[in-house]
Amino acid sequence: MRRVVVLGSTGSIGVQALQVVAATRDLCVSGLSCDRNVSLLLEQAGSMGVTDLAVADERAAAAVPAALYPELRVRAGREGAARLVREVEADLVLNGIVGFAGLEASLAALDGGRTLALANKESLVCAGSLVTGRAADRGVAILPVDSEHSALYQLLAAVGREAVESVVITASGGPFRGRDRVGLAGVTREQALAHPTWSMGEKITVDSATLMNKGLEVIEAHHLFGLPYEKIEVVLHPQSIVHALVRMKDGALLAHLGSPDMRVPISYALHHPHRAALGSERLDLSAGLTLDFGAPDEETFPAIRLAREAGVRGDAATCALNAANEVAVRAFLKGELSFLGINSVVEHVVLESDGGPLGTYEDVAAVDEWARRAAEQACRRCLG
Repeated sequence: MRRVVVLGSTGSIGVQALQVVAATRDLCVSGLSCDRNVSLLLEQAGSMGVTDLAVADERAAAAVPAALYPELRVRAGREGAARLVREVEADLVLNGIVGFAGLEASLAALDGGRTLALANKESLVCAGSLVTGRAADRGVAILPVDSEHSALYQLLAAVGREAVESVVITASGGPFRGRDRVGLAGVTREQALAHPTWSMGEKITVDSATLMNKGLEVIEAHHLFGLPYEKIEVVLHPQSIVHALVRMKDGALLAHLGSPDMRVPISYALHHPHRAALGSERLDLSAGLTLDFGAPDEETFPAIRLAREAGVRGDAATCALNAANEVAVRAFLKGELSFLGINSVVEHVVLESDGGPLGTYEDVAAVDEWARRAAEQACRRCLG
């Protein structure tokens, strides 16, 4: 039986991961972590028989009544998830933490020789060279959980990378596909969170609306598959049926299709190299299937361009891009920044950032801290 630690278990990815675990006898959970949703975490721990937990928010962790739960071992604070990974026996760590906060736990998993099922794309965006280098040094696999990267992983494994010319990542286009900048001027928080296809957390949903999520995925693909940025295409595909494609050197185009259900790539990562039966919706091809594709409007939605430009400059620039985006999205969700202001803040910070590699976690953390301060200042200037 494979022992799994699920980080970010109260978020969208974590909840669905526990559904996958509950549907099989091949997996068991040995540790769980959350940011601050302690009530759901305790419910999950009880149903899964888990006693080792981590809670990033120290105030929320302190609210767990020790008298009622004497058997629980709760690690509190920002480093709690990484401590959990280091201290609990596990074969695989699924990192579903959102944002830079997941990087330390990713490194802890690799250092411990645990297979890393990675939904925390920021680990690669902020420290791609460090993370992939650590995985190679330890001989540990990184299994992507994003639907697009899971699809690419499977396609490349099937055909062999030497036969591939380039790869294609699809994007739904979010709720504002087809709008111009004038049409985005008054976008509200509620409108940005109304994704037409996927059910995700607030930050990722806003990233999908700005297309920054796709920009981050381009950087992630670069590090996961060792591809140059010019070999990673992005196309809009509103049906979210085709998750990724590969262009072959002979001109053939191979695709990975499936209903938009995150449990599928989660299950693939948790059971790899095997596949488990899953009650996901099957595509009924006999009922007819319409697949639309188009180019993203990078004038209206500059996030993909910003991500590529940062990626070419190196980890320091992509780390700054991620930090600035996290700050700007949080400001938008709080009503302190306009929707169009998100990418304006990100572009300002990236232009001010350095480039080049980052060799240690401390280097990455220093760039992240600098970029957050710069983004907060930029947000205030946008308000002024």
